[in-house]
Amino acid sequence: MSESPHLEHEQRKQAEDSAPLRATVIHEVIRAEGEADLRLGPRTLLWSGLAAGLSMGFSFAGQALLSACLPQAPWAHAVSSFGYVVGFAIVVLGRQHLFTESTLSAALPALMRRDAETTVRMLRLWGLVIAANIVGTWLFAAALTWANPLGPEAIRSLAKISAESLSNSFGVTLVKAIFAGWLIALMVWLLPTAGSAKILIIALLTWVVALGRLSHVIAGSTEAAYGVLTGHAAFVDYVMAFFLPTLIGNTIGGGALVAMLNHAPVRREIERSSEEAEGPGR
Repeated sequence: MSESPHLEHEQRKQAEDSAPLRATVIHEVIRAEGEADLRLGPRTLLWSGLAAGLSMGFSFAGQALLSACLPQAPWAHAVSSFGYVVGFAIVVLGRQHLFTESTLSAALPALMRRDAETTVRMLRLWGLVIAANIVGTWLFAAALTWANPLGPEAIRSLAKISAESLSNSFGVTLVKAIFAGWLIALMVWLLPTAGSAKILIIALLTWVVALGRLSHVIAGSTEAAYGVLTGHAAFVDYVMAFFLPTLIGNTIGGGALVAMLNHAPVRREIERSSEEAEGPGR
């Protein structure tokens, strides 16, 4: 920020503190977080990923509980979709590792370095995190199926939401998943500037995912797994109608669209700043 001669030092400092973060700063915050994640050991990633998968089950449960309390009305889905926020709020604020967040954070170091080692570490992180996430969703779905902790009034809502997650063709689910991955990665991009409004950013964007019945590979996995475990769907349906198209779509939406599109405008500025910092005698 250029200094104004009409402002005192303290006033200039207040203006700088109030200025929004530049895109390069947001990029650096998320890239640094990704670098830290890439250095984590497999055990840490697996436990954190398992916790995230279990936590995401509360999005399914929250939606079902709200839906069970509402009448059959055109606005009921809009209200029950707020239950979808619960799992994401737990995961994001609890700093657990979620695959669709890492499609942005872990991708930025790879886009900056553009070497095989960083790319391999990114793929390793993605593989460990999504595997642990999925195991967590199946464990949560199993608890809902066999223990029925939500009570009989929620069973009908659980079954309805589960059926919807498996009701579309491969192509339709793929497109829905691209938009979902896009929104979740955008959420990650917006959080460094959100301050005390983080929960509002999480709530707004994840509510839109639920409202549009978009496909999220982890939140939706609990729903689809519940359908398999209750006998309303086959495992092949889980894989072909849900998991594969959603995984591909979320990766495209988060990695290709958000990571690359938000990286491209600031890459040259970051490289130029790095060159200037090194000086002419490097």
